[in-house]
Amino acid sequence: MSAQDKSKQIDELRSQIAVLKDQVNKADIESKKLVEKRDQLNVQTTKINTEIRDIKKERDEVNKKVHALKLQRDKVRVKIKPIMDEIQVINDKKEELKKKMPHIRQKDIQKEIDKIDWKIQTETLDLQEEKRLIGEIKLLETQLVGYRKLEKENKKIGEYIHERKALDAEAESFHKELSVLADRSQHLHESMIAKIAEVRKVKEEADALHKGFIESKEKTRNARVEIAVLTGQMLGLRNTLREENKELREKQLAERAKVMVERQKEKEVADEIKNQKLLDDQALMSKLGAQAKEKLVKGEKLSWNEFQLIASDDESEDADTQK
Repeated sequence: MSAQDKSKQIDELRSQIAVLKDQVNKADIESKKLVEKRDQLNVQTTKINTEIRDIKKERDEVNKKVHALKLQRDKVRVKIKPIMDEIQVINDKKEELKKKMPHIRQKDIQKEIDKIDWKIQTETLDLQEEKRLIGEIKLLETQLVGYRKLEKENKKIGEYIHERKALDAEAESFHKELSVLADRSQHLHESMIAKIAEVRKVKEEADALHKGFIESKEKTRNARVEIAVLTGQMLGLRNTLREENKELREKQLAERAKVMVERQKEKEVADEIKNQKLLDDQALMSKLGAQAKEKLVKGEKLSWNEFQLIASDDESEDADTQK
């Protein structure tokens, strides 16, 4: 793999790691929100459960009162039955008495007794007539005995009816109170059922949030593991690329040093050649100058170049003299 390919792969890994880190950050934020909402729901669940316990406690207390009132009402009703039985017995007895009663009203009998008694007291009667009238009174009074017995039985019935009404009123009072408490118990029970449904719904929501939190943490953990793996790969490639770059730089430096040495050698050779050429030129010029001077001494004709050589030599000698 070339260095360019490795650099490209490092950039790709860096991009993947950045994406994963962004996902982890978002997942952490989401996990925090899930935990906060879950904890709020758990607090709400605890509160509702407390309310349910309070409602159940109140309902149970009401049910105890309802049970106690039912017992009291039933006890009263138990007392009513023998009273009704007694009333029935008396009514049966009255029916028997009525069968023996004369077909004349009680007040008519009493009026007749009073009339006969008044007659005995106000009129002069012979002994036989008086006895007859007294006998009629006794007979009429005998007929009144049945009415008196009937009155006595009616009085008993009245007493029993009064007692029964008192018991009915007591039973009705218990029943009314019982009905109110029964309604209260039913209301509490319905309220408790509603609260149970509510807490079940809240708990299901809290459980779902907790599950989401666990899944989010698992994804985060997997993402972090993947980040670690990718980071390891990236660092490995980076170290490899760094070593390769180091070797390349060292190689380049070595090649550059080699080139510089070769250039230095070439320069030294060129300088040596140049110096040698300069020496050769100077030697040639000296030789030509000497030949030109020799020709000048001999009076021979000089060329322009030869004349310049002699002039140049003179200038050089003058310069050396001034030094």
